[in-house]
Amino acid sequence: MTTATENSHGRMALIFDFDLTLAPGTLDALVRRCGVDPRTWKRDHVEPLRKQGWDEILAKAYALAQLSRSGDVKITRDLVEEVGRDLDPYEGVPDMFESLRRTAREVTQDVGLEFYVVSSGLYDVMAATRIAREIDGLWGTKLHFDERTGELDFPMVTVTHPEKVRYILALCKGLEPTGPNAPAHVYQDVPDDTWHVPLDQVIYAGDGSSDMAVFRFLHDRGGLALGVYKSDEAEEWRGMEDVDPKRRVQNLAPTDYREGSELMRSLTLAVESIARKIALRQLSRGE
Repeated sequence: MTTATENSHGRMALIFDFDLTLAPGTLDALVRRCGVDPRTWKRDHVEPLRKQGWDEILAKAYALAQLSRSGDVKITRDLVEEVGRDLDPYEGVPDMFESLRRTAREVTQDVGLEFYVVSSGLYDVMAATRIAREIDGLWGTKLHFDERTGELDFPMVTVTHPEKVRYILALCKGLEPTGPNAPAHVYQDVPDDTWHVPLDQVIYAGDGSSDMAVFRFLHDRGGLALGVYKSDEAEEWRGMEDVDPKRRVQNLAPTDYREGSELMRSLTLAVESIARKIALRQLSRGE
């Protein structure tokens, strides 16, 4: 039997970058806990590796392991999780989740709003933060700790900036984005009616150039993208007029998640618009 209307999915996803989007940078927080200035550390230890041709994420992970081996503070799982517990999210973030769930339910009760994080930041720090319990799925750079010494050894998983698209596609299809068959299996054909979340029911929020691939991906598939920046600093977004229009965002706002802020108004409107799309499709279910 064929129908004249689109498939109805009662679920939407709000996906965030983490570092400088929901909270200060996880890597900077860990380096600072080791008694080292993050800017100096990156200049002296990360940038030389990048100039040698290292991938940026791997360069940071390698330099972090070197810091643990040579510094006064050894980086262990306990230390990393302590950094996460002490990392304060931006203002309003803890209250944002239920506020937006309520917004979706006010449009239609038959809707599920899920929250995800896809970030190049340190998974082990993010997973220990007080907002982690609000997040339905979290992917980031995972660290491996030596079983004998308990000290940081090397990364288990890295999430590079272009790979964020793969993770988003996997979660929307309901597939696992990592494992022995990744990333190729993410591109397998999945019937529309079995997707976990349709791409045009996805909202993504990120802080700059590292999210451009996601912005373009969602633009082409009917999703929504929002840009954020810290305080009055919008350097990451300067020159945006020269960027491919398909990589631009629906709105750009400071990282203030308090009720009534521009960012919360933007997120609320985005959630409302997709909830209304879901409600419309629910009216035509089976027709």
